Amino acid sequence: MTLSAPYFVAVITTELATDVEGYDEAAVRMESLVNGYAGFLGVESVRDGSGRGISVSYWRDLADLQAWRRDVEHRATMLRGQERWYQRYHVRVARVEREYQWDESEGLGLHGDEADRSV
Repeated sequence: MTLSAPYFVAVITTELATDVEGYDEAAVRMESLVNGYAGFLGVESVRDGSGRGISVSYWRDLADLQAWRRDVEHRATMLRGQERWYQRYHVRVARVEREYQWDESEGLGLHGDEADRSV
């Protein structure tokens, strides 16, 4: 996913509880709901076999992300997650100032922004 910086990300690391009945359905519903939100740019998620996962959602600005956090259905689902599905989670919100990417078709070596910056 390539976006135009600056934008915001919410990074959520999670560890699932042992009883996750209804979790997958709720996740599908939240993805459907968030796709209709102003300023939502996308999401990337991965979960390992032990129930640990990470999701990164991308937002045009902080106000849009905050509006999603205040959504009534989203809040109810977050509470259900605390009550039932999660052992723990950690949320981090950050502003992305720049990004770059590489793929093997470009060959080895630093290119573009990577070659010009130390970070």
